Amino acid sequence: MFFIALVGGIVGLGGFTFYYGEGLSYFKDDPKACTNCHIMQSVFDGWNHGTHKAVATCNSCHAPHDLAGKLLIKGINGFNHSVAFTSGRFNEPIRISKLNRRVALNNCLYCHGDLVVHLQQTRPEEPLDCLRCHSGVGHGR
Repeated sequence: MFFIALVGGIVGLGGFTFYYGEGLSYFKDDPKACTNCHIMQSVFDGWNHGTHKAVATCNSCHAPHDLAGKLLIKGINGFNHSVAFTSGRFNEPIRISKLNRRVALNNCLYCHGDLVVHLQQTRPEEPLDCLRCHSGVGHGR
């Protein structure tokens, strides 16, 4: 009986969080889904007025381009965001994690690799870090 109540509580709480957090919206590629959380409104506004709006959505930069990688990252981020925003334990302003930073850097190279390949060749001892100088790209400052 305890086990059934425990599983029911977990499923119920998870279902409520998914519903309340508009979880289904994250399965789409609509940047407005990111504004489900008030903390992302300024980031969305920056993207909405930036140059990347014409060519990229949030997933273009923040999710891998292969299906398995995209689902894995979205699952990890969905869980982490649910815990953070339900518990109220998150930094404001929000900060990118090491994993998500790596995904974003890979996506910089996915779209712009042919433009920056010479940078990698001139300093092969230093890993290319687009975000060191271009941290506001896509979001504004």
